[in-house]
Amino acid sequence: MPKTSDDVNQHGSARHGTTVHETGHSGSRRAQLLAARIEEGAANLAAFAEALSDAEWHTPLSATDRRSVGVVVHHVANMYPIEIDLARAVASGRSVSDVTWAAVAQLNAKHAQDNAQVSKSVALDLLRQNSGEAAAAVRAFTDQELDNATPFSLNFGAPMTAQFVIEDHAMRHSWHHLPAIRKALGR
Repeated sequence: MPKTSDDVNQHGSARHGTTVHETGHSGSRRAQLLAARIEEGAANLAAFAEALSDAEWHTPLSATDRRSVGVVVHHVANMYPIEIDLARAVASGRSVSDVTWAAVAQLNAKHAQDNAQVSKSVALDLLRQNSGEAAAAVRAFTDQELDNATPFSLNFGAPMTAQFVIEDHAMRHSWHHLPAIRKALGR
């Protein structure tokens, strides 16, 4: 897939269009670029996490977020299926009204409790598997599906496009947490 500046407009958004990808199916060029960004973010997170010592893996993220670095890596991996399901709902025209920040906080707290001792190999395997599946799912979106907008409860019921949901959740998640992990470790 080309990765030149010609692929992205001045605002960082992919251009409209379709392309034929490896499987021979026609798909959205924007979807291809979004999927590549998901893969890039996950690969960056995985590469950084692979080099961590056992002590670094168990370091708390911050004074206010006591999850270990390892739990946060696993958290990113664990969220891909949920994030893609939300994007698929919006893409199909279904509003998302039952996902609140309070529910997200509960989900994250339960995840942290249930996975407090997650190993690096388990977390990285899940990160690779789920990010790959998320990218494959995003590649299947059409431009029309990416452009569909429905009320989205995490954004106060404002109509969000499926592309926004992908960018703000599945794509952004690894990019968001890696700097926090680096900060926690002083790197």
